[in-house]
Amino acid sequence: MVGGYGGMDILNGVDIAVETHEIVVMIGANGAGKSTAMKALFGLVHLRSGSVQLEGVDIINAAPNHLVEAGMGFVPQERNVFRTMTVRENLEMGAFLKPGSQTRVMEMVFDLFPVLKEKANQPAGELSGGQRQMVAVGRALMTEPKLLLLDEPTAGLSPLVMEQIFERIVAVNQAGIGVLLVEQNARQALAIAHRGYVLATGRNRFTGTAKSLLDNPEIGQTFLGG
Repeated sequence: MVGGYGGMDILNGVDIAVETHEIVVMIGANGAGKSTAMKALFGLVHLRSGSVQLEGVDIINAAPNHLVEAGMGFVPQERNVFRTMTVRENLEMGAFLKPGSQTRVMEMVFDLFPVLKEKANQPAGELSGGQRQMVAVGRALMTEPKLLLLDEPTAGLSPLVMEQIFERIVAVNQAGIGVLLVEQNARQALAIAHRGYVLATGRNRFTGTAKSLLDNPEIGQTFLGG
């Protein structure tokens, strides 16, 4: 993928692949292009060249609503819930394109995040940061995606809540949904991932299995805090 903002390329040849059975993580320093790559996949950043495919169909620069219909879900890092709406209403918004499956999928979301069922009638803005993140992920799951994109899902969360979010990401993947996440908590993210990409200046710096990246001393020193 090559592209960026206002005629300036942030991505200079990033290459990413995610299989249905995989959790794949993108890590790298601030400004490496991780979130830009995620937004480009979801049609929020224009790509000048390259290819984006979902199940073999080219979807480069497609509108986000079309990508949701095609089977892609996206959870941005910030402003990812409707704060004045209840938890249930947030989830119902996620099912807008698939109203016929709303009840069944909502029960699945409640099974995955039991606390959301307890707080179903509470405004999302009154929840803790971790619970709001669960609402955001749950709303994306209401579309029954084949691929779920998560941009910094544990940003600002305590270590305990971060661990809970990662456990739920594993559960989502085990339900048959491919997961691509951008994470600053790189070591913890690689611990649950199958493969990973290390980005630098809008390019792939390292690519490999999660274990190979964790075991690489250069990656450990530069990107994982030693």
